[in-house]
Amino acid sequence: MTSENTLDDEDTFKILIATDIHLGYLEKDAVRGNDTFNTFDEILKCAKQNQVDFILLGGDLFHENKPSRRCLHSCISLLRKYCMGDTPILFDVLSDQAVNFSNSKFPWVNYQDENLNISIPVFSVHGNHDDPTGADGLCALDLLSSAGLVNHFGRSQSVERIEISPVLLQKGSTKLALYGIGSIPDERLYRMFVNNQVTMLRPKEDQDQWFNLFTIHQNRSKHGATNYIPEQFLDDFLDLVVWGHEHECLINPSRNEQRLFYVTQPGSSVATSLSPGEAVKKHIGLLRVKGRKMNLQKIPLHTVRQFFIQDLVLSEHPDLFNPDMPKVNQRVEAFCQEKVEAMIEEAERDRLGNPLTPEKPLIRLRVDYSGGFEAFNATRFSQKFVEQVANPKDVVHFIRQKEYKAKVKGEEGVDFGQLLSHSSTEGLRVEDLVKEYFLTAEKTVQLSLLTEQGMGKAVQEYVDKEEKDAIEELIRYQLEKTQRHLQQRGVLTEEEIDQEIRRFRESKKNTAEEDEEVQVALNRAKAHRIERGEDLDLSDEPDVSMDSDEDSAPPPPTRGRGRGGRGRGRGQTTARRGRGAAEPKPAGRARSQKASVVNPTQGRNIMDAFLAPPQRPSRGAVAAKSYTDEITIDDDDSDDVSFVKPASRPTPASRPTQRTTSSSSSSRRGSQSQSQSYRGVTFDDDDDEEDFDPFKGSSRSGRR
Repeated sequence: MTSENTLDDEDTFKILIATDIHLGYLEKDAVRGNDTFNTFDEILKCAKQNQVDFILLGGDLFHENKPSRRCLHSCISLLRKYCMGDTPILFDVLSDQAVNFSNSKFPWVNYQDENLNISIPVFSVHGNHDDPTGADGLCALDLLSSAGLVNHFGRSQSVERIEISPVLLQKGSTKLALYGIGSIPDERLYRMFVNNQVTMLRPKEDQDQWFNLFTIHQNRSKHGATNYIPEQFLDDFLDLVVWGHEHECLINPSRNEQRLFYVTQPGSSVATSLSPGEAVKKHIGLLRVKGRKMNLQKIPLHTVRQFFIQDLVLSEHPDLFNPDMPKVNQRVEAFCQEKVEAMIEEAERDRLGNPLTPEKPLIRLRVDYSGGFEAFNATRFSQKFVEQVANPKDVVHFIRQKEYKAKVKGEEGVDFGQLLSHSSTEGLRVEDLVKEYFLTAEKTVQLSLLTEQGMGKAVQEYVDKEEKDAIEELIRYQLEKTQRHLQQRGVLTEEEIDQEIRRFRESKKNTAEEDEEVQVALNRAKAHRIERGEDLDLSDEPDVSMDSDEDSAPPPPTRGRGRGGRGRGRGQTTARRGRGAAEPKPAGRARSQKASVVNPTQGRNIMDAFLAPPQRPSRGAVAAKSYTDEITIDDDDSDDVSFVKPASRPTPASRPTQRTTSSSSSSRRGSQSQSQSYRGVTFDDDDDEEDFDPFKGSSRSGRR
């Protein structure tokens, strides 16, 4: 057996990867309130025991956009307990940190701050649950960043172009380029990829010597035509992609045969919805990188509450009961009780020998009662298992798949049954349902002024983030803009107005102008909220249960160190750090006098609405951020690294299959076999942490 010290030498990066921790989920629940904090404690303890170089989080550290004080307090306490200390940091940061952490008031990595003593740095992108919001565009990760506990990277504020500058790390002879992008609405990011508006910068020198690690938090599975990010959109120079947002644990890396990189999906560390994907055993990953070789060891989480789910189709058991039998409901209920008791017994057997696993499991029985059966009282049924399960209120769930196929149409010809079936079975978000409704509706009930995407985003802001004025401001702003357009065109008749409105609406769909309109409307709504003194803060608020878009080692040996041994003095950093704070995000203009809330279209026909002058002057659109064609980081320090933007890419039609990533990519990848000959990749599928060689096997065969 090879000793651990031999395996983890001075050239090997050890990285703990985890995603979707969702701290604070059901924190006020009497049984499940501490689940997320206990599992986060286990994750951080595992990082310390394995003496990792840093922790990489793939988004959704918090479940709520505005975490409670208890949630923030618990998170800060755990990070301080496990990630601060005297252990030396053995890798250097070579990139310009003022670029990597430009949104921070302290734009440098936390372990190089002379006022802090960090033993395990944490790098994290934000997710869709803890994304930046409010007038200042802050999120909970920004609070942890200001406290020096987390390095928040991968944030982009532009809706027109994204340039991802990597955090360049070096340990011994191993060079690691860490890319990341925080959560962005999938449709917007999809469109930006198609339009070649996403660029991943690369070091200008020695490109083939860098191991390229990318962290993303988006839909991986297809939820609609553009409501996901295909793997083929990502650059082919990447070696490993850590995919967040999806909760099913698929941590064993899968190879993308078109782009020739690997994708690992760690999944969530807590079940936030009682769906089959959440029932897969939860893991985190221990990634080792040495040169261009990598190994991923999956580590099971023991503090995750057990979750068992089973489907029961009553029509598939005609020998036991049928709708015409007397007292068939009692027979069905007794049969369901047997199924639930069997799952509870299975959970108890599985939990034996593991004291860290919570006692009460999550149990879900999905009953399809199609074919003439009737549902029994689910609440009364669930009360039988109050002392045995953690979710006594929703043990059984009734579905009628066949009824979803029936054509239940309203006056406008919309199949509402089909829409509702999607929302219950596929976990569509609010804006998805709004868009699907209007795509399904007949032309006679289509929106003639607003766009589906803009309306869906406004509804989402109203539901998820309590922006009460979002919908009104979107309608008001688009109405004002359409009025100005009609006045400039000089149309007079009702028929001309109707045609011009439709043309104007279609010209904005799926463009940057549409995103700009939504952002301006949201800025207005935020400004109104601030005027009313209702600015959002981080105070305690009632629980909002939101399903996500989709479960003992010896102490580490003491390493000798002195506080000065890390070379963390500000004058010793390998990259110049700009101390200037990033420019604040322009807030919406405040009105001199509070206006009454009036629906601009109420009581007015279409001619009145568009021929009348606006009720108040329009506000200027937010100026787009400009970018240069080439970015060069110049520094006197020889260790600094310059970046070059990849060459222009092919047209959107050819992007999903092949894209040029840099001017030297053709010479670097003369052939597929040559491009992969230096990438040795091995993966440990066994949960046993002993007796494994992280870099076994030849580099050529490991990539097959």
